[in-house]
Amino acid sequence: VVNNQEDVSIEERYAYLRHAASLRLIEGEESSQDISDDEDSVDATQIALSAERIQDLTVREQFVLTITENGFGKRSSAYEYRTIHRGGSGIRNISVTNKNGPVVASFPISNTDDIMLVTNQGQIIRCPVHDIRITGRNAQGVIVFRISDNEKVVAVSKIPASESDEDHEDENDSGEISEE
Repeated sequence: VVNNQEDVSIEERYAYLRHAASLRLIEGEESSQDISDDEDSVDATQIALSAERIQDLTVREQFVLTITENGFGKRSSAYEYRTIHRGGSGIRNISVTNKNGPVVASFPISNTDDIMLVTNQGQIIRCPVHDIRITGRNAQGVIVFRISDNEKVVAVSKIPASESDEDHEDENDSGEISEE
């Protein structure tokens, strides 16, 4: 993730996160983004962001996708992660429970990308990122890949939007893949 927080204060980040979460609720997208229980939370109600600043923060916003071995996943805004330096104690990324299991992968993602998940039993699924809910970084995620009790997700790969577009360009009008 590119460090997009260099000129953004903590108060601005939390004010923006509250604004973005309320917009997602208005647009009908589910959101459980609640930053009030974060250990580094501040009172963002005192900060009023201008429309230009909100637009700037929206354009620069990046998301982190996290997938666990039991098939759960979530997207979180990079603004939710404070910058720490060497010797820091770390930052919680996902609430790990017996239900969702340990983290398999966590990486920056774009809304237009797809991901491919692979299990230890050989199941493979391709899924668009925009279908995965945006939640706070302390949530446990939602089911992305429903697997059996004896299966675990072992690999996750990002398929950038440009590669997805090339796959669709190879199809002709009848929907069949051309043999070129």
